[in-house]
Amino acid sequence: MLVLARRSNQSIMIGDDIEIVIVDIKGDQVKIGVKAPKNVSVHRAEVYKEIQEENKKAAGANIKPEDLGKLGDLFKKKT
Repeated sequence: MLVLARRSNQSIMIGDDIEIVIVDIKGDQVKIGVKAPKNVSVHRAEVYKEIQEENKKAAGANIKPEDLGKLGDLFKKKT
């Protein structure tokens, strides 16, 4: 792990297009801003872990092709 010291309003670059900005520091809390292209997902670690767990559950779900067709019919009725 690379550890860097930064002060408020200073930043760190990741590659050419991701910038991490130290927005504010109060006590033991640091506010961080992330400037990244729209195609780059940015999540807090705990949220990212939840997303990964839900994706694993969904990948293991036993969904029948005919059930997907029924789901499509539901959307057609609402529009």
